[in-house]
Amino acid sequence: MKNELNVAINAAKEAGKIILKYYKSDFAIKEKGFGNPVTTADEDADNYLKKTLTNSFPEYGWLSEETVDSMDRLSKSRIWIVDPIDGTKEFIHGTDEFVVSIGLVENGSPVLGVIYNPVKEEIFYSSKGEGSYMNDLQIFCNEYKPSKEMILLISESERKKGLWNRHSKKFKSLKTMGSVAYKIALTAAGIGDTFVTLRPKNEWDVCAADCIINEARGKLVTPNGKKRIYNQKNTLIDDGLIAGSYKNINNVINELF
Repeated sequence: MKNELNVAINAAKEAGKIILKYYKSDFAIKEKGFGNPVTTADEDADNYLKKTLTNSFPEYGWLSEETVDSMDRLSKSRIWIVDPIDGTKEFIHGTDEFVVSIGLVENGSPVLGVIYNPVKEEIFYSSKGEGSYMNDLQIFCNEYKPSKEMILLISESERKKGLWNRHSKKFKSLKTMGSVAYKIALTAAGIGDTFVTLRPKNEWDVCAADCIINEARGKLVTPNGKKRIYNQKNTLIDDGLIAGSYKNINNVINELF
């Protein structure tokens, strides 16, 4: 897995360079669906990542937010699951809360994850059994905090919709940020205590981060405690997701559900 990890890290950094050429400048924006924009930067970064990763490992499958899906991937034991810009809205608005997200799955389980924030030059990476790292320093989830002392990383859009109104006093802080993958990576690094989303997400939003949180002595699960089996025909994860240490997750589930 060392070769795959090195290729993925270098690819994420190069994709970051492509994205930064468009950052806070002029680029085309299209709507894939209501509230789901895609930019020229997304497309160019995706083209680069697909070419680099599939040329390096031609036997592996491919699933990306910005590539037309092929069901051929379902027959592959290993598959790249990629989001060239997780946090496209944040990229469009010129904030620094977007990342390149590259995950590798083997037989449904994440075995490699790379998340790169090109503005902050933060790189998170992991491979199965080898730990998780942020800029080459090993990271771990915060093991346990009482609810009233917890910082939860949540979505600004969920807060605006009022989904968190009845929960706001249960925790020390509800910190809103862009990019699902970035929020989970920061949770793996102990910068947040727990990540929670109450809305559906796709496999490419969380695959890389799933490996990183696992290797940081945490986990990513649905509210009923189930882990995702990746490379499914339907890539949508309907139930919401929670990431953090085992103890913190149980604490949050008891408070929210």
